[in-house]
Amino acid sequence: MPRTSWTRRTLAALAAGVLLPLGAAACSTGHARGGTVASSPVGKVLDDTDETGRHLREVGRKNAPEVGVEVTPDSGGWHVRLTFRHFRCSAPGAGSTAVTGRGLVYLFVDGRRITRLRSHEYHLPDGLVPHGTHHVTARLYADDGTVWAVHGKPVQSTADITVSDAETAPGASPTAR
Repeated sequence: MPRTSWTRRTLAALAAGVLLPLGAAACSTGHARGGTVASSPVGKVLDDTDETGRHLREVGRKNAPEVGVEVTPDSGGWHVRLTFRHFRCSAPGAGSTAVTGRGLVYLFVDGRRITRLRSHEYHLPDGLVPHGTHHVTARLYADDGTVWAVHGKPVQSTADITVSDAETAPGASPTAR
């Protein structure tokens, strides 16, 4: 999936762009964790896992869940906004069974899990993204702890952000790669 790059300067913030604008979907927070994966009529649990050790739950491309991530500078950090298609976050206390198009979102910075969300917005503190370029990834999980996947790849989106101490040049704008 393509990435979008963002640049933030300590003395001046740049506006940011959107990766995969899909339309917002409301969610509400909690956690699903599975040691052994129960059978479910939803998709097929693969032997493959993501880097956190969670099994992939393969679903067909048609009507598969999708996520988009937008990251913009804000006071004291970054504003992360997620958009979903064919996905909604499960309510707190939801069962631990995979249900089509439902679950929660894990947010990663440079491959390190920062939080799990049942919301489409999050404030990412400055301290978690020091000087340099960072990859902010939102990945979708089913309530049983498996990772939603299409063609053997986790359903996720990534935005790149860059933190620098240099001032922004006049007319500078975010760059996409």
